[in-house]
Amino acid sequence: MTETLEAGVAPPPSQDERVAQRSTLSRLLTRPEVGALLGAIVIYIVFFAVAPPFRDVDSLATILYVSSTYGIPAVAVALLMIGGEFDLSAGVAVTTSALVAAMFSFQFTTNMWVGVLVSLVVALAVGFINGYLVVKTGIPSFLVTLGTFFMLRGLNLAITRLVTGNVSTNDVSDIQGFDSARKVFASSFSVGGVQIRVTLLWWLLFVVIGTWVLLRTRVGNWIFAVGGSAPSSRAVGVPVKRVKIGLFMAVGFLAWFTGMHILFEFNTVQSGIGVGNEFIYIVAAVVGGCLLTGGYGSVIGAAIGAFIFGMTNQGIVYAGWNPDWFYFFLGALLLGAILLNNWVRRRAEAMR
Repeated sequence: MTETLEAGVAPPPSQDERVAQRSTLSRLLTRPEVGALLGAIVIYIVFFAVAPPFRDVDSLATILYVSSTYGIPAVAVALLMIGGEFDLSAGVAVTTSALVAAMFSFQFTTNMWVGVLVSLVVALAVGFINGYLVVKTGIPSFLVTLGTFFMLRGLNLAITRLVTGNVSTNDVSDIQGFDSARKVFASSFSVGGVQIRVTLLWWLLFVVIGTWVLLRTRVGNWIFAVGGSAPSSRAVGVPVKRVKIGLFMAVGFLAWFTGMHILFEFNTVQSGIGVGNEFIYIVAAVVGGCLLTGGYGSVIGAAIGAFIFGMTNQGIVYAGWNPDWFYFFLGALLLGAILLNNWVRRRAEAMR
C-alpha cells in the first residue's frame, strides 16, 4: 500500500511582474527632461515676479531668439553626449563656418551661396576629423576636440588677419545671393505685432528631427547603446565608429548653420567670437538631463536647457541686476540642475 503525498503548490502571482504597470508619476520622473522643466518653471516665476519688462510679449520673443541661437547647436551636442562623447570645438567651429563663407565669397567674388556651401563642406570635414581621430586613436574626445578648439581659434584669427588685414571679415551685404541667404538664415516675420526670428522655427524643427531620430529610429537606439557601452554595442553589431563619426559631423552641421545665422545677421564676422560658447551648449545639454557618462539624455531636455539659459541671460538684464554676476548664476544653474536631475532619477528608480 502506498500513500500519495500532495506537495503544496504556490498560488500563481496575481500579476506578472514583467507587465506590471507603473504610475504616471513614476513614468514622468524617468524622463530626462523633467528636472529641466521644473527648473525652467521656477526660473520663469522668479523673473516674472522681479522683472516687469520680463512679462512683455516682446521680451519673450527676445528670450526665445537668444535661446534659439544656443539651442540649435545644443541639439547636436546633446546627441553627441548621449553617444558618450564631447566636442569642445563647437563654439569656435561656428565662427570658422561664418568666416569661411564670408571670406571665400568676398575674395573670390562668387555668389554668396557658393561661400555658404564651401563653409558647409569645411564644417562637416572638421566634424569628420574629430570623430575619425576619436574612434581610430582611442584618445578621449575631450582631448581631441580641445586640440581642435585651439587650432581653429588660432586659424580663425591668423587667416582673417592674413586675408583681410583686420580681425573681422569685410561686409558681404552687397554680394549677389546675400539677400536670399539672409531670408533663410536670419530673417524675421511679424505675428500679432511681435517680431519672430526665423531661427526659432529652425530650432523647433531641429529639436523635432533630433527627437524623432533618437526615439523612433534604429540610429537612435544605436546612439543610446553606444553611449551606454561601446564594446557591448560593437559585440551585437552596432556600427560604433560610424555612429560616433556621424554624431561629430552633426555637431559640425549645426555649428555651420549657427555660423550662417551670425554672418547674415551682422553682415560681417569678428574672428574672436564663439570662444566659450561650447560650454554653454554642454550646459544646456546637461541641464536638460544628459549624463556626462553617456547613454542617457534628451534633445527636448537640451532645448529646455537652452531656454533656461536664454531666460537667465535676458532676465538678469530685465531685472536690472549686475551682469557681472551672470556666469556665477550660470555655474549655480549647472550645479543645481545636476543635483536636481540626480534626485529625480533616484526617485524614479525607487518607485519602480
